[in-house]
Amino acid sequence: MRRGILITVEGIDGAGKTTHARMLADWLRQRGHDVVLTREPGGSKLGERLRPLILDGGATEVTAAAELFLYAADRAQHVEEVIRPALGEGQTVVCERYADSTTAYQGYGRELDLEFVRRLNEVATGGVEPDLTILLDLAPDAARQRMAHTPDRLEREEPAFHHRIVEGYRELARAHGERIKVVDAAPPRDEVFQGVAQVVEAFLSERRPDP
Repeated sequence: MRRGILITVEGIDGAGKTTHARMLADWLRQRGHDVVLTREPGGSKLGERLRPLILDGGATEVTAAAELFLYAADRAQHVEEVIRPALGEGQTVVCERYADSTTAYQGYGRELDLEFVRRLNEVATGGVEPDLTILLDLAPDAARQRMAHTPDRLEREEPAFHHRIVEGYRELARAHGERIKVVDAAPPRDEVFQGVAQVVEAFLSERRPDP
């Protein structure tokens, strides 16, 4: 059986990752794909317990290093419990956030050592890399204006933190242009999704075997 496809959806908080990951999953199902829609943090049973600790922290102050390791623990469990088995069954996995988030948020945002973050991501993913990454690119000020919910611990960080994240994502896109495709997330939702669908359709067309 041919290995499945891993598509990740990335971007700053407020860029529309949840919405467009769900829309993409539906779009793929309509085209005959067996889709697993998942997210980080929280895609596994352990992850659902870690998610409140990571995003809210409760009454405990979470250090940058502890935050990094919590994300790594979530990802390691997620890969082995959800992503790797689905890919082994030939399914298409759409994942909201993956290793690029850790590089952008903890590497660039928290200014932790990028090489260490890269090596930790390698361990956490077990070598499972995305086939395609959709980066929803949106300025931090515009992203903040879109948030209709109570901000979580990371969303409440100072503007400079979010600007570093956006620049980090853009740097990743420049370095990994074959995998990471940037979609402008500023237009209305349906227009943004047209861009997402075009990117995915092009990817799938290239991946299809010759007749």
